[in-house]
Amino acid sequence: MNPNISFGKPTIRNMRYPVEIMLDLLAAGMTFEEILDDYPDLEKEDLQAFILFANEAIRVKSIHKVVELSNETVTVEATPESLL
Repeated sequence: MNPNISFGKPTIRNMRYPVEIMLDLLAAGMTFEEILDDYPDLEKEDLQAFILFANEAIRVKSIHKVVELSNETVTVEATPESLL
């Protein structure tokens, strides 16, 4: 994650390919081969790495997010199960 690339969202090898977009493509039914054809800068290992990253991300015990409401800051905590 680099704050100067894709607004700090996780990307593949610091390129402008957000992990969430690649997951969307897989969820839409694209195969690794189709993604690699459409994104020639990527390699099969990149796709395997973002799947591993996503898998690790959903294994967290809790998610903390700071939400700004008007002039006050509130911390919201959620477990992965409560987000479903």
